[in-house]
This record gives sequence, C-alpha cells and structure tokens, in this order.
Amino acid sequence: MRISPATTPAQLLAAGPLFDGPTRPEWAERFLAAPGHHLFLAYREESDIPVGFVSGVETIHPDKGTEMFLYELGVAETHRRHGVGRALVEALAALARELGCYGMWVGVDTGNEAALATYRSAGAKDEGRFAMLNWDLR
Repeated sequence: MRISPATTPAQLLAAGPLFDGPTRPEWAERFLAAPGHHLFLAYREESDIPVGFVSGVETIHPDKGTEMFLYELGVAETHRRHGVGRALVEALAALARELGCYGMWVGVDTGNEAALATYRSAGAKDEGRFAMLNWDLR
C-alpha cells in the first residue's frame, strides 16, 4: 500500500467513489487551496486507483494552539479490515505532529464499531460520550 497527500483536483475526482457524495471540481480546487486542509489517499501498490482517504483540518484557538480535526475517513469495502484505515489515520497524525499540533480528535457515532476499532488501533483514546448539534445552513 502507498499513502500520499492529494495535491491535484484530478486525484480527488478519482477518489470520488470513496466519498459520501459526488466530487465537484470547484470544491476540490477550493479544498486543496485552503490553508490547513489536508487529505491523504491510499493506493494499492500496483494501481493508481485510490482505495481509501483521510481528511483533516487544522483548527487553531488563541488559548489552545493548533490541533488536527480528523474530518473524514473512507476505505473501499474491498479493502476494509486490512489496515488501510489505520495507516491513513497514522499518516494524518504524523503530519499533525510535524505541524506542531498538540493533539488530534475525531467525532464518531457510538454505534460505529468499525470506526471505533480503527481509531483505537491507531492510538486514539476514548474521551467518553458527547452530543453533536448541527445547523443546516442551506
């Protein structure tokens, strides 16, 4: 497996099937141009077709410094339970350390056992339950 940062909209468009919805070229360009936005792609050694991704966003606050928010992790069904997700999370954590982030966090549904197992296997510690509230601004 090979993991590398996404650097072009074409790479993000090729990863389209891994995302929740259709990838739009203008959003891909905007994501890549935004400071503090990161996305790693995982590839099978013999292929240029992405089999997984992880995205993260640096968040900074005046009294806390910078931490990495793991925004989303996706792995093709055919490549789950082979360490792809863990390797992607570890790549994002390594980048966060490199950038001087004091920590990294992710929100997970408490019933998503696969995600919980992946994050725990990559070294995450459970901080307990929390509520997520959402504003639909469309």
